[in-house]
Amino acid sequence: MSATPFSPAAPAAAPRAALRRLLALDAVVTAGNGLAYALFAGPLQRLLGVGRTPLLVLGVLLAAYGAGVGWLASRPLPADALVMAVVEVNCAWVVLSTLSLALWFEPTTAGLVWIPAQALVVAAFALLQWRERGSRAQ
Repeated sequence: MSATPFSPAAPAAAPRAALRRLLALDAVVTAGNGLAYALFAGPLQRLLGVGRTPLLVLGVLLAAYGAGVGWLASRPLPADALVMAVVEVNCAWVVLSTLSLALWFEPTTAGLVWIPAQALVVAAFALLQWRERGSRAQ
């Protein structure tokens, strides 16, 4: 009899935990990339063919954004609006990364591999976060 009040909460806990894990992983990957871009902008400039200043600026922004996503992941129940903001920012990153190849940067071969690869990872985060957010709402 004591298990009955808690049984409806169990299915809801799994999607919430999955969403929080996805957000946490996104935060670690994003902040890690940001720190690498900021701390190693010079070597990465030569490796990727992207300017030092854009790498430094993107690095600082990504580190801060990653910290924000990490904070969201630490909430017991991440707010739907904030989760959707993360999904939308991730989608914007994918589009801008793709456009950057043609419009702004003249990447090296490594950059031509890295930029789309990281965009695919971010797209996967966006899709999975969106799906988990939707499954939580059901």
